[in-house]
This record gives sequence, structure tokens and C-alpha cells, in this order.
Amino acid sequence: QVQLVESGGRLVQAGGSLRLSCAASGRTFSSYTVGWFRRAPGKEREFVTAVSWRAGSTQYADSVQGRFTISRDNAKNTVYLQMSSLKPEDTAVYYCAARGGSALETMEYTYDYWGQGTQVTVSS
Repeated sequence: QVQLVESGGRLVQAGGSLRLSCAASGRTFSSYTVGWFRRAPGKEREFVTAVSWRAGSTQYADSVQGRFTISRDNAKNTVYLQMSSLKPEDTAVYYCAARGGSALETMEYTYDYWGQGTQVTVSS
């Protein structure tokens, strides 16, 4: 079992930056691929980004490419999502999720463990 807890979400103005954290406990976190997903009001949850367990590979949704950066510190059992140039359309609940293995997956059903989410609101 892996327990995930997101933090860092808040209200921010458009153009601003924010860093989300995903803290993990339980089994060896370093052996899991971690992804960030988000659910905007009235929309389906969507893939944002993922990082492989060795942090050698990352993948981003087109909508955040160049603005968001995912990183991980296995010694701290934490994955970060650095968000910059935020837009109102980035407003959503952000979830981190973990799956065993090194494959970078964008489909949420491939992830085994989920956090409760953290709210990010970007004002115009």
C-alpha cells in the first residue's frame, strides 16, 4: 500500500506560479511511477504529467508542456509539480497517483493509488 497526500494548492493570479507536493508513505516509493491528474469543474479528470520511478523520464500533456515541471525526491518520498504561467483554465483539483513499474501512463485506470486532491484556483 502507498498513501499519498497532496498539498500546496491555493488561489493564485493568472501568470503566477505555484508548487504542489505529493508526499508518500507506505511501500518503497522510489519503485513507483507517479503522475499528476486534474479535474476541472464540470469536466472529466485528465492527465497532466508523470515521472518514472528513476526520474529519468517524464511526460506532459500538451496543455501544460513548457509551463509545468514534475520532479521527485525519492529520499523525501515526495513528488513536486512546479506550475508557472498559470491560466484560469488550470483551475482544478489536482491529484497525484502512483503505479508500480517504470512505464509512463496517461490513463488514470492504470494507477493504483490516489491522493485526495488539492484545489488550485487561478483568477483572471
